[in-house]
Amino acid sequence: MMPDDPLLNRGPTPLVDTFGVGNLKCHALNAGTLWLDGGAMFGVVPKPLWEKKIPADSANRIPLAMRCLLVEHPRGLILVDTGVGGKETEKAKSIFNIQNEGEKGATRLDDALLAAGHKPSDVDFVINTHLHFDHAGGNTRARGDKIVPAFENATYVVQRAELRFAEGTDQRTAAAYPRQNFEPIRELRKWLTVDGETEFLPGVELLPTPGHVPHHQSVLIGDSGEHVCFLGDVMPTSAHVPVSWTMGYDLEPLRTMESKSGILSRAAQENWLLALVHDYNHGLGRVSSERSTYRFAPIDFGPDSS
Repeated sequence: MMPDDPLLNRGPTPLVDTFGVGNLKCHALNAGTLWLDGGAMFGVVPKPLWEKKIPADSANRIPLAMRCLLVEHPRGLILVDTGVGGKETEKAKSIFNIQNEGEKGATRLDDALLAAGHKPSDVDFVINTHLHFDHAGGNTRARGDKIVPAFENATYVVQRAELRFAEGTDQRTAAAYPRQNFEPIRELRKWLTVDGETEFLPGVELLPTPGHVPHHQSVLIGDSGEHVCFLGDVMPTSAHVPVSWTMGYDLEPLRTMESKSGILSRAAQENWLLALVHDYNHGLGRVSSERSTYRFAPIDFGPDSS
C-alpha cells in the first residue's frame, strides 16, 4: 500500500486488541492516526534507511498510530495515554492529517473504550507517559465553552517534574504542550504526581525513561510473572528498535539511547510484551537480543483474545 493511499486514513485496525497479562485483562486501544515528518521522526538516520521501514508521502510525512493501553486492574480501570483528543484546530488537523473522529462517540478513543466494554466515566486512573499533545490531548474535552477533564471520575497520574516542565515551556517546546490538556485537571486538583520510579498500584510500575523529554516515563504492568510495558516515546515504532535510531523530536537523544537500551535489555531478559504507541502496523510484540542488537517480533491478538 502506497503512503498516499486514502485507505490509510481509516487508521490501524482493529479498534481493540485484547490480551491477558497474568490474571489482568488488557486492551490496546486505537485512538486514531496522525502523520508526522519522517525526518523528524528519525533524526540523524538517513532517509534511504528509514524509508525502507516506513515509506513517506509526498509531503515527507509518515503514518503513525496513536494507541493507548487500558488495564482492568482490581483497584480500578487504568488508561495509559489518551491520544490527541478532539480539541485540535482545523489547521492542526490538516498539517498533521489527524484522523481520530469517532463513529459512535466524539473520538475514536471513545469508540475503542466502548468496544472494550467501557465508557469514559468508568476510568479510575489516567496515566500519562508525558504531556505532549498526541499523548495527553485526550485528557480533556470541550463542554460548551469550557474545557473539562474527559474522564470525569479519574485521577490523573504523571511525573511531578513532567508537569512542571509542561508548565514552564520555552520557544522550542511550547507548541507540543497545549495548556488546555493539563491545566483544567490541575484546577480541579485531579493530578496525582509521582517522583521517579514508583509502584503506583500493585503490579503497576512507573519507570523513568528520559530523553524524548527530560521526565518521560514508561508503564510496566505485571501479574503472575507476566509483563507488558507501554513504552511511550522511548521507542515509538518497531522501526526505532536499534538503540541509535532516535527522533529529531527527542530533546536529549543520548539519554533516549540510554533509556531504550536499559528497558529493551530488561524486556528481552524477562520476556516482556511491549506495547507500541505509534507503530501503524504493529501495536504489540517482543524483543530478543544478540550482542546488544535487538530484534522486534510483532504479536497480533484478535479482539476476542484473553
